[in-house]
Amino acid sequence: MTVDPLAGLLTAWLPRQRWFAGKDAPVSRLTITTDATLTAGDPARSEPGQDRPTLRHLIITVRQAAVAADARYQVLVGLRRQVPDGLAHAVIGQLPDGTTAYDALHDPDLVSCLLEGMAEQRTAGPLEFRREPGVPFGTWAGSRVIAAEQSNTSVVFGEAAIFKVLRRLFPGANPDLEVAAALARLGSVHVAPPYGWIETELDGDPVLLGVLSRYLARASDGWSLAAASIGRLSALHGDYGREYLMAPVPRAGPGHPGPSFAEEAHQLGRATAELHADLAAAFGTEQLTKRQLEGLAGQMTDRLDAAAAAVPELRHFTGKVRSSYGDLACLTTPVTVQRIHGDYHLGQVLRTEAGWIALDFEGEPLVPLEQRTGLFPALRDVAGMLRSFDYAARHQLLGHPDAPQLREPADNWVEQCQQAFCAGYARAGGLDPEANSVLLRALTLEKAVYEVTYEARHRPSWLAIPLDYIAAA
Repeated sequence: MTVDPLAGLLTAWLPRQRWFAGKDAPVSRLTITTDATLTAGDPARSEPGQDRPTLRHLIITVRQAAVAADARYQVLVGLRRQVPDGLAHAVIGQLPDGTTAYDALHDPDLVSCLLEGMAEQRTAGPLEFRREPGVPFGTWAGSRVIAAEQSNTSVVFGEAAIFKVLRRLFPGANPDLEVAAALARLGSVHVAPPYGWIETELDGDPVLLGVLSRYLARASDGWSLAAASIGRLSALHGDYGREYLMAPVPRAGPGHPGPSFAEEAHQLGRATAELHADLAAAFGTEQLTKRQLEGLAGQMTDRLDAAAAAVPELRHFTGKVRSSYGDLACLTTPVTVQRIHGDYHLGQVLRTEAGWIALDFEGEPLVPLEQRTGLFPALRDVAGMLRSFDYAARHQLLGHPDAPQLREPADNWVEQCQQAFCAGYARAGGLDPEANSVLLRALTLEKAVYEVTYEARHRPSWLAIPLDYIAAA
């Protein structure tokens, strides 16, 4: 059987990418499912100094040993006879005809055609380029890839727009575009409005490939701001450390300190409640029946049992978690459910000059689409953010020689931020977390159980963070 040379290069290159989800098992087969040429240069025939790059859009199907279902990924491949030094890090490999294949998202000369396609609503083979009505597409000079992102790849154009390219593809209406577009049309101030998108169809189902949105150039993500508030670990010792933890966030510039992070957490709580109100207005709400509530608690218990089977350290605490889920099933007060963010933490929110903005409504990509677009208690997002405050403080203590002395100021920081967030959430009209402690406790423990499984699989050195919370809960 003849092997496609490009498929062979991708088979070796793909497992090295941060966004590849299947690092635990070798790639046994890689197939190019669709191949659309977006710019038709012919680098193999170019003269030296007159390189004419080609841009090919590929969807590849990956099969791995011990993995039940095949996975599909999106790769934009550039082809050049000579790759500039600035693109050396993006090289995939050399083809038999002497041309070099590379990740084209890093090439401003090629990636600009994606903007042009959306602006002009082109069709290229199976790809459909679309734009939001009335959105002005600018001439955004230059592009750069954001290095920090892991599960997808984002390209910033001219510090004005950001294009998130979904690497692993799933069929169905992607909530990242669906939710952001619905909220933007509603006038929500807590989302970055989408400008355009690219989609295709696989096996009769729509598949979102990427979303172009407003870029918030001077914004800071919540995780970075929390880390700045906590400061250097060496400064966290003793009474000075307690004061430093709640010191103003150094965001507003020299001589003009921003609010303490507890104040930021309060504002984030208010923004979260307003976001949930917008989601309820856009998608509606329902109330769980007694049977549905019992079913929710049963699903949480099933996931607990699976987690305990996979992570022996969790088995010491399953009794208290199961008891909390039992209390949830016995609730007599109504439980309202709605669309939520679904993967809400400090890394998913940006602090802008105007306030807090939520990002990435895609939800957890490995969770089936019908679950990610389902209706849940809004306090599930609250639980996710409360756990994120805990993570922001405790991950800096792991392996630190003064960790026992640092634990108390870290605990104080977490408690103050959590209380401020919940107070802001309730004040802005969200379901009062304090008055709904049974529901919030169950949802927070559910999140921690998920974290246990994730850390055991991907970051064993962080496993103590969720385990310590569950132990103390």
